[in-house]
Amino acid sequence: MEISYNWLMEYLPEPVNIDDLSNILTSIGLEVESIEKSEAIKGSLEGLIIGKVLSREKHPDADKLSLTTVELGNGNIVPIVCGAPNVAAGQTVVVAPVGATVYPTSGEPFLIKKAKIRGYASEGMICAEDEIGLGKGHEGIMVLPEDAPVGAAAATYFNVAAADMTISIGLTPNRTDAMSHIGVARDVCAYLNHHKGTNYTVQNPAIKPHEEGASLPVAVTIEDTEACPRYMGTCIKGVQVTDSPEWLQLRLKAIGLRPVNNIVDITNFVLHEYGQPLHAFDYDKISGKKVIVKKATEGTVFKTLDEKEIKLQSSDLMICDAEAGMCIAGVFGGLNSGITEGTQNIFLESAYFDPKTIRRTSLFHGLRTDAATHFEKGVDINLVPVALQRAVGLILELAGGTLAANTIDIYPAALPERHIATTFAYINQLCGKAYSQEAILNILKNLGFGILTSDATGFKVLVPTNKADVHQAADLAEEVLRIDGLDNINFSGQISMSLNTRPEPADRKWKEKIANHLCHMGLHEIVTNSITNSRYYPGNEHMVKMLNNLSSELDVMRPELMESGLEVLAYNINRKQQDLMLFELGNTYSQSEIGKYKQEAKLGIWLTGTYRNQQWLSKAEPQSIYIAKGLVPQLLAISGIQKTKENLLENGIEWVRGKAVLAKAVKIDTDKLKAFDIKQEVYYIEADIKAWTEAGDAAKVKYSELPKFPAMKRDLALVVDKSLSYNKIAAIAQQQKWPSFQGYELFDVFESEKIGADKKSLALSFTFQLSDRTMTDEEVDDMMQTLIKTFEKEIGASIRL
Repeated sequence: MEISYNWLMEYLPEPVNIDDLSNILTSIGLEVESIEKSEAIKGSLEGLIIGKVLSREKHPDADKLSLTTVELGNGNIVPIVCGAPNVAAGQTVVVAPVGATVYPTSGEPFLIKKAKIRGYASEGMICAEDEIGLGKGHEGIMVLPEDAPVGAAAATYFNVAAADMTISIGLTPNRTDAMSHIGVARDVCAYLNHHKGTNYTVQNPAIKPHEEGASLPVAVTIEDTEACPRYMGTCIKGVQVTDSPEWLQLRLKAIGLRPVNNIVDITNFVLHEYGQPLHAFDYDKISGKKVIVKKATEGTVFKTLDEKEIKLQSSDLMICDAEAGMCIAGVFGGLNSGITEGTQNIFLESAYFDPKTIRRTSLFHGLRTDAATHFEKGVDINLVPVALQRAVGLILELAGGTLAANTIDIYPAALPERHIATTFAYINQLCGKAYSQEAILNILKNLGFGILTSDATGFKVLVPTNKADVHQAADLAEEVLRIDGLDNINFSGQISMSLNTRPEPADRKWKEKIANHLCHMGLHEIVTNSITNSRYYPGNEHMVKMLNNLSSELDVMRPELMESGLEVLAYNINRKQQDLMLFELGNTYSQSEIGKYKQEAKLGIWLTGTYRNQQWLSKAEPQSIYIAKGLVPQLLAISGIQKTKENLLENGIEWVRGKAVLAKAVKIDTDKLKAFDIKQEVYYIEADIKAWTEAGDAAKVKYSELPKFPAMKRDLALVVDKSLSYNKIAAIAQQQKWPSFQGYELFDVFESEKIGADKKSLALSFTFQLSDRTMTDEEVDDMMQTLIKTFEKEIGASIRL
C-alpha cells in the first residue's frame, strides 16, 4: 500500500519528519518497504533561476550558436553560449547555472558544468520548456514576461508544488483499519500519545451538512441483504465534469493513481482518505430511475468500463437498474453507466458489501481493483455515511451542482457489536511485559476501543467497527504490543522448543534413499510448479482445472511430471546448458469425476545431451535408452526390491512387480519435444512412489558374511536370430534355481555375415559360487551343459566357439 507523506501530515496535529515517521510505522507493524520522492515536475526546478539576457552576439565560428551575457540577480553576470534561434538581448529567461541538475521531459537528467564551446566560455544554460520538464516544446528557449523577477528561484516563480514522499507499506492482510491515510494517522497518534505523553487525535476533515432536494428521484431496493447489509446513495444535479484541480491530482499521483476527471478522482481520493470505496453513476443513464442490488443471473454477459465482456456467475452481486446490470458491486463499473464528459447529473453510491462475496467475484473474473481489495478485507460499516458526506462536499466544491435527492440509507439490520472481556494480567502475560493498567487502557482508547467496564483486575471493551480482525483477548494484546513498538519486545535470552513427534510419511525414507543415490550419480534435483498449462495435455479429460488461476498459462494441476521437467530442460538448453541429468520427486493430480480427486507421488528423471564427455582414452557417449534402462535396476537394488519383470514397450521398457508397474523408461516423442522447442533427444524415467514404497516395505533384507571361497566364471557365446529379444535369454537364465548360480551378465553383441545374415552372437558371463566350499570344474561344467541344452531347445541357439 502506498501513502503520501504530505497527505498524511494533514491529519496529524503536528508534522513528523520522514525518518521518524518511517521508524514509527515499522515499529507499529506497518513495515516501510520503500520511500520514494514524488514531484509534480521532475526535479522540481531546483537550482534554476530567472535571468535577464543583457547582450547577444553571433558566435564567430558557429552559424547556429550565440554568445550571450546573462544577469542572474545581485549583479551576477555570466557568459552563456546558446544554440536557440530565438534568443535576444532584453529577454527574461529560465537559466540553469553551473551546479544545477536539469531534468528534461524525456531523457536522463544531467549536471550543468563550466565549459568551453568553440573556444568561448559558457557558465550555464538558457532553457527551453522541454529541457526542464515544463512541456514538450523545443522550438526555442522559454521567454518570460518582462516583469518576471530576475534572480528569483524558478520553482517559486512557477509556483511548483512542494515535493512529496511516497511511502510503500507492506501491509498485512488483517490490517484493514490501516488501509487509508486516516487509518495510518490514527496509529501514529496512538504511538505518539503512548511514548510522548501527548493527547493527539486525528485531524479529520471538516464535513458540512448540505441542503437536500428532491428533483432527481431514485428508488433503491436490496434483494440480498446478506451480501449487502448497508447501502447509501444520493443524487447531485448540474455537475461539471472536468479535470481535477492540481492539489487533487498531485495527491493521487503520489500514490500511483492516474487522475481521470474530478468526479472519479474524488471517489478515489475519499477511498484512500477513509478506506471506504464509492462509485458514481450517470443518473441520466439509470433506466427507470431504479437501483436494485441483487445477484446476477448465471451466464449473463456484462461489459465493463474497459470495454471487456465477461460472463457473470450466479454468486456475483450486481447493482442494476430497471433493465440491466450497471456495475459489479464493489468490484468494477459498467461501460454504460460510467461518468463521461457529458455527465450532468450523478447518483453517488456508498455501501458495505459482504467480503466473501466480493472476493469470490473478484478472483473468479480476475478483476483486482482497489475497491475489491478493500471490500474483501472488510471495510468499516459506520464509515459508509461519513465517506458519502465527504465526497458530496468535495463534488459540490470542485464540480458544482446541488443536492437533488434526500440521502438514502438502507440498513435493515445493524451488525452486532463485539465485546471482549479480559484481565490486565493476561494481556501482560501474552506481551511478556508489565504494562500499567493506565497504559493498556490508553492505548486501546487511542485506537478507538470503547472501555465499557474496568476494575483493578480486568476490563471489557467495545471493538470499533474498523477492527475487522479483533475477536479475542489475544488480539487486544497484539494491539497493545504493536503501539508500544514491536521493536520493544523483551527477549529472555533463552530458547525453548517443542519437538515434533509426528510419524514420518511411509514413503519418506524411500524418497530420501532414491534422491541421495541419484545425487551421488551426478543428477540434479529440481522442484517445479504443480500448476501448469493445459495446452500440454490436449484431449486429457481428467485434469484438475483451477477455478481462480492467476494467468491463462497456469490453469490446471499437472496430470504428469514429464512436461514440468521439459520446461526446465528447454530453459537450460536455450542458455547453452545442453548436457542435463535432472530428477524430481513431485505429485500429479487427476479427477475421475467432478469432486473426486486423485493425488499421486511420482519420481521423474530426465536425461539429455552427453552422458560422458570425450576423454583421451574414450569417445564422448550420448545419453541413450540403455543408460536410462540401467538407472532403474540400480534404484531397485538399493531399495531391496527383487522379483521384478521387464516388459518391452513401443518406445522403451517398464518394470513390473506382480500387477503393479513400478517404473518405465522411454524415449520422448519428437512431436512432444517440438512443443517445447527442444531439438535434441530426451529420455524419461517415471516411477510410481506408492507402488515403490509398498514393494520396498515388503522386501525382506537378509545379511550374510562375505564368501570365503572363490567364484567360478564361464563365458558362453550364443548365436541366435536377430529378431530374438535379450529378455527371452534372460528369462531362461533366471529359471535356473541352483544354489551356486549367482548371476549372469551380457558383455558382447556381435553381428557378421560369417555367422549368418539374419543371426547375431550374444556373449554372456555366468558366475557360480558356494559359501561353504570351493566348487569343482566338473560341477560347473555340468551346469553349463544344462544351460546350453536349454538354450538350444527353447530358442534354437547354437554355440559359437
